[in-house]
Amino acid sequence: MNLKDTYNKTADDYFKDHKDDNWWKPGVDKFISFLNRESKVLDVGCGTGIKAKYLIERGLNVTGIDFSDKCIEIAKREVPEGKFIVSDIKDLSNIRDLFDGLFAQASILHIPKKEVFDILRNLVAKLKTGGFFYIALKEKKEGRKEEEIVIDNDYGYEYERFFSYFTMDEIKSHLINLGMEICYEKFTTSGKAPWIQVIAKK
Repeated sequence: MNLKDTYNKTADDYFKDHKDDNWWKPGVDKFISFLNRESKVLDVGCGTGIKAKYLIERGLNVTGIDFSDKCIEIAKREVPEGKFIVSDIKDLSNIRDLFDGLFAQASILHIPKKEVFDILRNLVAKLKTGGFFYIALKEKKEGRKEEEIVIDNDYGYEYERFFSYFTMDEIKSHLINLGMEICYEKFTTSGKAPWIQVIAKK
């Protein structure tokens, strides 16, 4: 399974399917409330730019990165006022700036759990002191696997993706171990998916 190929394949359908989602808005609005107008935000795993558009409309200066060329193509088309770069979350060497906010919704959940702490550490290094980090992950439920490959065919064709699942305490522990202060936490359900949203301050 190649996740990049999956998102290149599903990008158009994913955009149409998710552009009207709203489960995330209370948590994202909280994140926005911690920032000043024109604050610089790095949208990590920005996909087709849906959340970047929301952030920009509320006065933030957003740079989005995603390893899917097709997703970035759609983001540039749909959100011309944003800055979008084809870049892998595992290699931030081409991201030179420091940011007032980091935004990682439904992206870190595609990273194997053994790699997540190092990914978070590299991301936090791109955050200014006093900056805020928003993360949304799928919650690990009792009896559920910690990691799995999920095969879907809801767009009329089959595709597969890797997911890792976290408890609230797990992700908070990672952030605290990186010297972050937890400012907000919320459990939300969207359809069948239970989500964790966390905001931490550096």
